[in-house]
Amino acid sequence: MLRPTIRILVTAVALLSVGQAAAALNVVTTTTDLASITREIGGNRLSVDSLQDGTRDPHFLQAKPSYIMLARRADLWIRIGMELEIGYEPVIIDSSRNARIRPGRPGHLDVSERVLRLDVPSAKVDRSMGDVHPQGNPHYWLDPLNGRIIAETICERLRELDPPGAEAYDAGLAAFKRKLDTAMFGEGAVAALGGDELWELSRSGALDAALESRGIVSGGWCALLGPHRGACVASHHRSWNYLLGRFGLVLAAELEPKPGIPPSSRHLAEVVETVRARGVKAIMVEPFYPPKAAGFVAERTGARVVVAANATGGDEAATDYVAMLDSCVRRLAAALGGGGQ
Repeated sequence: MLRPTIRILVTAVALLSVGQAAAALNVVTTTTDLASITREIGGNRLSVDSLQDGTRDPHFLQAKPSYIMLARRADLWIRIGMELEIGYEPVIIDSSRNARIRPGRPGHLDVSERVLRLDVPSAKVDRSMGDVHPQGNPHYWLDPLNGRIIAETICERLRELDPPGAEAYDAGLAAFKRKLDTAMFGEGAVAALGGDELWELSRSGALDAALESRGIVSGGWCALLGPHRGACVASHHRSWNYLLGRFGLVLAAELEPKPGIPPSSRHLAEVVETVRARGVKAIMVEPFYPPKAAGFVAERTGARVVVAANATGGDEAATDYVAMLDSCVRRLAAALGGGGQ
């Protein structure tokens, strides 16, 4: 029999080995949506921390000592990119003195490289234009197709950094895509055609015809927002056009006169006229923006204010990435007059 001291030692080593196997990589993400997707792919092979909590404007974050400590231990740093993190990321990474996660190294991943981008400026950008990003609008995660692309990009890097976990990461990615695809198109459509083909049909504009020809009834988010294709929507900040564009909706007005510039009385008066003229029924607003401007427009036009979190953890419904999108879609559909919440 093992002596007590030796038995304790063996047990400690065994537990340590299990802990190391369960968390092969320490991952730090700049947003909760990236953290949510990463956890679904990596499961217990990863330890994942997010700098954001989902309740604040993602453009602004203070470089706290706790963030630097997280970065110091990280094997992989994942960012949204497109300069969303430009105000704090360099300070955190430089202060961490962690060479593994510096830009250009395998431990630094910018998931924007392959996503579909909107609002890419055709001319030189300057501060007079407001908070305009030279590489395009960075709120791309609100397009569910980009969420799929983000997941594939993360999986590839995890496989590269942790080859023994490749099979587990592939399984996590497949499960995540199935979950997202089912939420988007409905279980019947995914079972009949598969997610890859459905997304190709959607991108080419042939989805409705293809489903009809096969006698397949669309479900999910497509069924909720499909009947409203072409409808006009307003927003507080220019963050919702990715979601709107995916479902054929039109961003007709913004409460901010320029991105990142607070609404003025004069501009809101112009928005009221636009909302009336274009029949806008819904005004999309994130929970962290003051409600006064949206309320002003709603009172004068009859449009409904849709307060929806644009990030995982942003409200009680946004428990993960897919749940966050589901909440946004259902609240918007209800405001437009068809199903939803």
